[in-house]
Amino acid sequence: MPFIRVSYLESQYEVRQLNVISKAIMETLIQHFHVPEDDWFQVFHAHKQEEFYYSSHYLNVERSEGLLFIHITCKSGRTVEQKTCLYETLATTLSKALPMRKEDVFIVLAENEYADWSFGNGAAQMLHRTIGEA
Repeated sequence: MPFIRVSYLESQYEVRQLNVISKAIMETLIQHFHVPEDDWFQVFHAHKQEEFYYSSHYLNVERSEGLLFIHITCKSGRTVEQKTCLYETLATTLSKALPMRKEDVFIVLAENEYADWSFGNGAAQMLHRTIGEA
């Protein structure tokens, strides 16, 4: 049940590349977080240069204008190993598929609980699922 927001400089990626990014994110979530294939909710945001700020060298990572901010909101409960494997797999996959620099794959996870989700109709559908379901 992740919700994904991807932000990037508008001049950096074409529609075909955004499709590759979307699929890579979903495949990585399926692989490491065991997300169902039809649990696909992603929003892409293109920003003008004057709307997009970042440190080009924070924590000794050299970022370029090809930077992608990938914000994943998901249910809590994944292990540190699952998270770190997701980060590495996604950066590696994108660097090979586009190609792009691994340094430009910035990922942040925000975790919450089942009561924090409504998938429509004003209902908290995840509260009514059986324990153990994604």
